[in-house]
Amino acid sequence: MVVRTPDELIAALPHLLGFKPDESIVFVPMRSDIPVARVDLPTTPIDRELVWRYLRDAFSRYGGTRASVGIVCVTDDRTYADVVGREFADRLDSIGIGTQMRLWANDSHWSDLDSGESGLQTESARERIAAMTVLAGQAQPAASRGSLATSLVGDREPVAKLLPQAREAARLSTPRAESRWALGRLNQFHANGHLLSDGDAARLLVAIVSIPIRDRLLDDMNRSATGSHVALWTDMTKRAPDEVRAAPASMLAFASWQNGNGAMAWCALDQVPQDKPYSLAGVVATAVQTGMHPREWEAIRSQHPDRGPDLGSDFPTQQGRAQPSPDRPEHGM
Repeated sequence: MVVRTPDELIAALPHLLGFKPDESIVFVPMRSDIPVARVDLPTTPIDRELVWRYLRDAFSRYGGTRASVGIVCVTDDRTYADVVGREFADRLDSIGIGTQMRLWANDSHWSDLDSGESGLQTESARERIAAMTVLAGQAQPAASRGSLATSLVGDREPVAKLLPQAREAARLSTPRAESRWALGRLNQFHANGHLLSDGDAARLLVAIVSIPIRDRLLDDMNRSATGSHVALWTDMTKRAPDEVRAAPASMLAFASWQNGNGAMAWCALDQVPQDKPYSLAGVVATAVQTGMHPREWEAIRSQHPDRGPDLGSDFPTQQGRAQPSPDRPEHGM
């Protein structure tokens, strides 16, 4: 995405994040291999310190590489935006990350907090950025983070009614047959994009309760196929009852992170039932919290081709902490 003015950068934020930010501080990279990070605007010194701990963990790996970011504070309080933006610019400088600009924005205006230049947010900037993302095939952003989360909740009763039948059919089948069917059904979805029938959805959800079957579908999730995976697992998460939702929600979280959408990844993790740990959810939580680039995952997996997503000491998960909080940034690439 190419932006030419502060107005266009602010117009681009919803497309970078997946939703329109409000009362937020956003760290926008000046190059594509550094993560975008957004967090609820911290309002106390303790909150700012907690935010910094997470940011430091994510950005420290880029220190000394001539990396730089733009800091945008989205809030009605311009004075506080100046204070908090300056504090985080100084903190980032301490780990070798430069700050090229500090911007303030509310719903209608923007201001460069360093130069004092100000202006209105224009419809022409919003239209240009929207057209650019449409041409790139990107989904248009949600109105808010809340509406993004709500989009993952659908009618789960039709599939719930078919689960007993799907479980019985799986019992009478074999793991090899169910794995072959699941992979074939995935490839069919890649080819035509048609949503699964209730019967096929129930069968797929039962199949991926099996970790080996789930991992076969996970292995298909290279970066060129993430858009199709996001569409499939979004639909499966919306329709999956509690007892079979951990796998599709974690698959959606993983695909969203691979696709550069940290906010959607967290919303998907919110849909993982919390009554028992789920390893893949912990892996994705670690990746999003630390600003890990998807290519780092690919490098780790290439070293352990026969192991699943729980990579032990090579990839420590965040089990028990796989939930976002106001002080925990959402990173995306």
